[in-house]
Amino acid sequence: MPVSEVLHVVDGQVAYLTLNRPEALNALTPAQRDRLIQLFGEASADPDVRAMVLTGTGRGFCAGADLRGGAGGGGRGAREGAGERTAGERGAGDGAGERIAGERVAGDVARVIREGAQRLIAAVLDCEKPVIAAVNGTAAGLGAHLALACDLVLAAESARFIEVFVRRGLVPDGGGAYLLPRLVGPRRAKELMFFGDALSAPDAERLGLVNRVVPDGELDKTAREWAARLATGPTRALALTKQLVNASLDSDRGTAFAAEAAAQEINMTTADAQEGVASFVERRSPEYRGR
Repeated sequence: MPVSEVLHVVDGQVAYLTLNRPEALNALTPAQRDRLIQLFGEASADPDVRAMVLTGTGRGFCAGADLRGGAGGGGRGAREGAGERTAGERGAGDGAGERIAGERVAGDVARVIREGAQRLIAAVLDCEKPVIAAVNGTAAGLGAHLALACDLVLAAESARFIEVFVRRGLVPDGGGAYLLPRLVGPRRAKELMFFGDALSAPDAERLGLVNRVVPDGELDKTAREWAARLATGPTRALALTKQLVNASLDSDRGTAFAAEAAAQEINMTTADAQEGVASFVERRSPEYRGR
């Protein structure tokens, strides 16, 4: 994979990841997907990275998985995630299609999903740093789920979200049936997945899929401002908070309360927690160092 297909820059303790295949609406190849997984893992363990921003170049945030690089060889299909066909391009916007073409062995599809789309979404959810999705354009199929797995979602006014799977007779993958009901409830999730209609950025904000919609020209500026605020925060406290919130809908009250108490115990050993208490007592602004 050319390095330029996933741009990676660390600036001011913020890691910026940019999908850079604008001619394909940033549809993900397996190599790009694996590179993203690697970068999320590295950022999670790097004390000098305290926040992340994920975005794309051109008109698309991510049109899903590109079948041209799939496990089954050159797939047939159109990038319907963008609601259009582009001459000379092949591919589709979901991970399940990676093994549709060519001979299959029982278990292949499930294995591809586990090791591909699901592993990518898990890398975002499990990253110990807060992740902002700056959705600059169409987010379809796996691309939509990639955005929704992020901790905060900013969307340009022109952005669209599409549960494209039903258009190809496929079951949603990349954690969609896990993420969507937790964000909008089961009935809204079924509506989006059953019909596969494009959802505008304002409608996505109304449903709670997006934190804020901004003019297209202000997306990068707003994402950088939010990331800068997160990068000056108590990084370990944010990581523990992320873990608690992500696990909360899968836990009963006793389990959630026990996890909360354990997180408090861990966090109180950090320098940032001590700085937070000291700054309160001394009536000054805290200076968190992410440790």
